[in-house]
Amino acid sequence: MKVDRVNTSARTRAVGAAAYARQADAVAALVGPAPVVATASVLGIPEVEFTPRVRDAIMTLMGEVDSLRRELSDTRARLEEAEKTADQDHLLPLLNRRAFVRELTRYIAFAGRYGTPASLIYFDLDGFKLVNDSFGHAAGDAVLEHFSQILLANVRDSDVVGRLGGDEFGVLLSHANQDQAHKKADSLARDLNAAQATWQGRVIPVSFSYGAFELKAGEDAATAMARADEAMYAQKRGR
Repeated sequence: MKVDRVNTSARTRAVGAAAYARQADAVAALVGPAPVVATASVLGIPEVEFTPRVRDAIMTLMGEVDSLRRELSDTRARLEEAEKTADQDHLLPLLNRRAFVRELTRYIAFAGRYGTPASLIYFDLDGFKLVNDSFGHAAGDAVLEHFSQILLANVRDSDVVGRLGGDEFGVLLSHANQDQAHKKADSLARDLNAAQATWQGRVIPVSFSYGAFELKAGEDAATAMARADEAMYAQKRGR
């Protein structure tokens, strides 16, 4: 039997070219914008109907889709920044009271639902008004910044630190029972006493009181905060 080598070779080249074209289209779809013809094929438009008018319409549509994607990305970024700003204290790199109470409520819920222990440590600077009166408000802000940085540097990523008031701070400890919370509170107190606050080369003496207790399932955030305040004043009276 005679074999038509020319036709067989041509058919082989045609099949190879078609396979290569399909592979190229697939790669282009992954690494960059799809060609207009490929886009038309995806949209179900037959190649014979791919007129200049259809091409212009597809190009316009693709431009609008890209614009919407960029707008969505920018909106998400703005929302994330707004959420971060709304949760952060206006002066310190800590959660504000509203955000801290939200996290406190979440920790209490976890304690009730999963039996996961969690505790709250409450810090209050003693006589902070005297610091502002003696050294100025800029020095007072430096003391608050120093206090917050010491707390942040000595807690875990899973813990939460917030500013609850002018000179009041809270630390939420995940997976920590009553005994562990007391030990951590004492450890933080040692860290705070060891690192003195300074302002323009001068040491600013600052004392503080603190209390720690384990969160109870079923209580609300207001009750937990009140118990934290009581624990702190009990420690202050003991001193």
